[in-house]
Amino acid sequence: MAEDYKPIGVFDSGYGGLTVLRSVIDELPEYDYLYLGDNARTPYGTRSFEVVYEYTLQAVKKLFDMGCHLVILACNTASAKALRSIQQRDLPNIDPSRRVLGVIRPSVERIPEVTRTGRVGVLGTTGTVKSESYPLEIRKISADKPVITYQEACPMWVPIVENNEIGTPGADYFVEKNVRQLVEKDAEIDTVILGCTHYPLLSETIRKFLPKHIQLLEQGPIVAERLADYLKRHPEMEQKCSEGGSRRFLTTESVENFETRAGMFFGAPLKAEHLHL
Repeated sequence: MAEDYKPIGVFDSGYGGLTVLRSVIDELPEYDYLYLGDNARTPYGTRSFEVVYEYTLQAVKKLFDMGCHLVILACNTASAKALRSIQQRDLPNIDPSRRVLGVIRPSVERIPEVTRTGRVGVLGTTGTVKSESYPLEIRKISADKPVITYQEACPMWVPIVENNEIGTPGADYFVEKNVRQLVEKDAEIDTVILGCTHYPLLSETIRKFLPKHIQLLEQGPIVAERLADYLKRHPEMEQKCSEGGSRRFLTTESVENFETRAGMFFGAPLKAEHLHL
């Protein structure tokens, strides 16, 4: 592989991270991107912190080996259960000049800009909700303007998306149920975060049942905007990201299975390669 190939790595346990990658490419099309989906071992949400950390570290090391100096964990579970350990424990030993970023912090940093009431809802997988990552991060950045966070686990939403049941009566039932249960926790909730990268595919359905005055925050555009800002503020890292405009897609599962589903998340057909971790 050419020495000047230094793509931005994007990792997810499955397909959802493709929605983030799509937004990132729309914002920053000039860079090379290398996407890795650990579809053979998904879902991560039901796994322990230790296992998610182990799997995520394997993927990060593989992306580093393939030329990435910057890796985005485009997965809420990996961001919640592995990011901090990798940043603090592993990067200093692997290569202190490399960086691994997540999707939770950028989403949380947007909250003080948009909430008026200081009441925020999070729709996420059971694993992300149990990790308490969103409430913890929100408390860190909202000391001057306290924010109360309400969470709602939506265990059926990922299966709905991955089985292409979007827009069906069953999808409407579960989305309405979870949205209602969230907003009933506090009438002053004015901002809701989609805390799973699958959920943008359900955004039209979610908005149908979400009160009109509540703002819905999708992670893809926020992460893309924050990444652009990060690269401007860190020219030493920006120079380590090659600008060939290429996109490669890797999966630990069957290439055929991946390509069949991935286009729905990425918004266009794509070709993938198999990778063993």
